[in-house]
Amino acid sequence: MRTGAAAGHVGYFHEAILYDSDEHLLAVVLPFLLGGVEAGEPTVVGLGGRNAELVRRALPAGTEVTFLPGGDVYARPTAAIRSYRKLLASYVADGARQIRIVGELPPPVLGATFDWWARYESAINHAYDDFPLWSMCAYDTRTAPARALAEVTRTHPRVALPDGSHAPTDDYTEPPTYLAEQRLMLPDPVQRTAPAVELTDPTPAEARDAVRAAHLGQLPADGVDDLVVSVSEVVSNALRHGVPPVRMRLWSTADRMVVTVCDGGPGPTDPYAGLLPAGNGAAGGLGLWISHQSCDHVALHRDADGFTIRLTAGNPHFPV
Repeated sequence: MRTGAAAGHVGYFHEAILYDSDEHLLAVVLPFLLGGVEAGEPTVVGLGGRNAELVRRALPAGTEVTFLPGGDVYARPTAAIRSYRKLLASYVADGARQIRIVGELPPPVLGATFDWWARYESAINHAYDDFPLWSMCAYDTRTAPARALAEVTRTHPRVALPDGSHAPTDDYTEPPTYLAEQRLMLPDPVQRTAPAVELTDPTPAEARDAVRAAHLGQLPADGVDDLVVSVSEVVSNALRHGVPPVRMRLWSTADRMVVTVCDGGPGPTDPYAGLLPAGNGAAGGLGLWISHQSCDHVALHRDADGFTIRLTAGNPHFPV
C-alpha cells in the first residue's frame, strides 16, 4: 500500500522541487525521506555532492537512506533511464510497494544540452509508469536558466512545496504531445559558420566517409566510430522515411564534431524515439536509439520546413 501524497496513485508520481534556498530544499526533502523510511519503503537520494551532503547531515544518525554515487548515470538520458529502470525493478522484485527517490541533474546539462534532458523528464512519465515510484526532481531557481525552469513545469505534473503541499502544475503537458513538439534545439555557434561538408541526398557510405575525412583528431577512435555509425543510421532513416531532399552538414572544431541531417518530412511518429528502445517498429526508431546511445548530445527540431536532427560528438556544451 502506497503512502504519503502518492497514496492511492497507480504508477509514477512525478514531482519537481523548485527551491530558492537550502532551507527550502530541506523542508521538502527531509519529510519525504523520513516518511519513506518510516513506511519501510526503499528511499534513495540521487543529489549532487553539495546537496547530498546537506541532506546527509540533516538526517538523524542511522537513517536508512540510500545515497547513490555520482558518476555517469546522467551522461546521457538513455543511460539514466536504463540505470533507474534496473534499480526500480530490483526494488519491486524484493517486494517494494512504493519507492521514493529525490534527485537532480548536474548543473552543466541545464545549459545548451537541456533540450534532451527536458525530453527525458517528459519521457520518464511513461518510462517509469510501470513502477510504484514517487520521485522529486530538485531544481535551484537561483542558478537554473529560465528556459530550463520553463520546461520543468511542463514535464512535471506536480510541484512539492515546503509547507507540505503538492500543487499541480498548470502547464504540464502529456508526454506524447510534449515530445512531438521537438522545438527546443538551440543553434550551436559553429552553425553560424560555413560547414566543412555539405551534401545533398548522400548515401550512407558517403556520409560515413565524410565524417572520417573531416575528423581532426579531436575525438578518440571509438568516438569517431560512434559518430560514423550514428550519422549513417540517421541518413539512412531520412532517405527511407523522410521527404527529399535530404541535406547533411558537418562542422569540425577543436573540441567537437557537429552534424545536422534535415529533410522535408515530419520526423519520427513515435514520440519516444531515441529515448526508449526501438521495439515497436516505429519508423526510424532504431537509428535514433543508436544515436542517443553513442553521441554526446542529440537535438531534434521540427518546424514548417521539415525535421532536423543534430548529432554532437565531443564537448556538447556552449554558451547560451
